[in-house]
Amino acid sequence: MATSQMPMPASFDPVGSRRAYRGNTVCNVAVGSQDRTGGPWRNDHDNTTDHPSGRTDRTGPDSTNKGYEHMILRVDRLAIDLPQPKHPNPNAAAAVQELMGGRFGEMSTLMNYTFQSFNFRGRDQARPYYDLIANIAAEEYSHIELVAYAINLLLSGSTERGTDPTAAPLAATADARNAYHFIASGQTALPVDSMGNPWTGQNVFSSGNLKLDLIHNFFLECGARANKIRVYEMVDDPTAREMIGYLLVRGGVHIVAYARALEVLTGADLSKLFPIPDISNKKFPEARKLEDKGLHQVMFRFSPNDFRRLGEVWTGTHPEDGSELRVEDSIPEGAPPPNLPAEPQLTAPGVDMGFVREVAKHLSR
Repeated sequence: MATSQMPMPASFDPVGSRRAYRGNTVCNVAVGSQDRTGGPWRNDHDNTTDHPSGRTDRTGPDSTNKGYEHMILRVDRLAIDLPQPKHPNPNAAAAVQELMGGRFGEMSTLMNYTFQSFNFRGRDQARPYYDLIANIAAEEYSHIELVAYAINLLLSGSTERGTDPTAAPLAATADARNAYHFIASGQTALPVDSMGNPWTGQNVFSSGNLKLDLIHNFFLECGARANKIRVYEMVDDPTAREMIGYLLVRGGVHIVAYARALEVLTGADLSKLFPIPDISNKKFPEARKLEDKGLHQVMFRFSPNDFRRLGEVWTGTHPEDGSELRVEDSIPEGAPPPNLPAEPQLTAPGVDMGFVREVAKHLSR
């Protein structure tokens, strides 16, 4: 776990949560558990004052304004529990890379909404739309992490483990679709697409025009859904399919959210467009079981104090099944991330802890 040094409110429970404190907002960027001391996100010691610029400053006996500024706290939880692969599968991992670094991958959704939220002008006049974009940006961080772990699990054990380089332990990778996994990393995820092309900031669209950005975001999420479906059809491994099923549901929430935002903003009726592409999430067992629990109805509020006007956009009924949409002041419980085994043939991690302790002993003299 990596944390920045910061004062914590007395009721703050970091167990099972990951939160990014950026600027003046407190945004959770992955999954975790609720505050067990008094309900979701409760902070009895957090007083707020309005800043002339529109910023919210926090003061109080257990929290200072500077304590909430420009800090990141990470605690290890994944959005869902990923099953182990049936067997190592580098080519499946290469296909899943499209959901990471492709034009419609999770890096694109994260960075689009992040920059749109950073660059949002007239925030006070259009607060519900800012809250929606910033809140979804927070959730996207956890999606990147989930895709990365799916790739890493599929790559683990795909080459011969050992310490003798003359045995050509990476020989099996000659036929792998993405040699970068074995040359440029320790058999792990990279910020590239399924063909090894690096993700680029040219994938970010932040026009400054709210209607245009919302239309783009709706299109981006629909394109992302199409790619998830196609990758699902390419791979039959339970690790990849469990991850994709979850992302189909949560990405579906974001599609509906941006459609609802456009409807509220303009009066247009986008309900007849659903689903895009024309196949229901219920066709995918991994997604269907989550929708049966109502996960497609929920917009999680990824902050204990901010994004309070999400419900002005995320309201009404779901366009596909007519169920009620709702905002929850909590985040998913999640699961511990899997421990990735060492790959000594790649010197990953390449650390002899006995040697490290011996060096530390000498240095401390």
